[in-house]
Amino acid sequence: MWDSTVVNMILEGILQTIYMSVVSTFLGYVLGLPMGVLLTVSDKTGLKPNPVLYKVLDVISNLVRSVPFLILLILLIPFTRLVVGKSYGSTATIVPLVVSAAPYIARMVESSLKEVDAGVIEAAKSMGASNTQIVFKVLLVEARTSLITNATIALGTVFGYSAMAGVIGGGGLGDIAIRYGYYRYQADIMIVTVILLIALFQFFQNSGMAIAKKLDHKK
Repeated sequence: MWDSTVVNMILEGILQTIYMSVVSTFLGYVLGLPMGVLLTVSDKTGLKPNPVLYKVLDVISNLVRSVPFLILLILLIPFTRLVVGKSYGSTATIVPLVVSAAPYIARMVESSLKEVDAGVIEAAKSMGASNTQIVFKVLLVEARTSLITNATIALGTVFGYSAMAGVIGGGGLGDIAIRYGYYRYQADIMIVTVILLIALFQFFQNSGMAIAKKLDHKK
């Protein structure tokens, strides 16, 4: 059974899984990072408290995060089809992955920024720094190690979600595992895809943690 067709299918599945995970995490940060900054700034203890804005973002974040990914995947099929023209395949899977990841990332960004020492922020204020300067030159810089660590965690989460997307033909290793390992009872393909998923996950996690450790200016 392990002819060139199967090998090429698995290699393509690896590339699709990496593609979905990396692109979705990047786009998730494009949306989630500003949202996390706004949550931090508009909080009651933030640089510019805004209860209405904070509440709106808080509700959106909690609502999306409370929906299990598989259900969200199905709910977003019409929207996914509208955006990319189809509801299956690796590119289509990126849409629900981004929607699911962005609020999760926003919360982690908020948590990272709130870890910054208040004394550093007060020092910046005393030197006449504007709120924008404090966000970009103090908060994001001081929290960079935590942000990278959380980005690694987010990538791992998105990676797991991408495998679940195989239930509806989302592409990647998850799709192969379900189609061949579950529906066709080919245990050997199932085992190989699981091993590859574990290996890729460990690679992502170890790489991210190594980068965070290297950039940690406190050590």
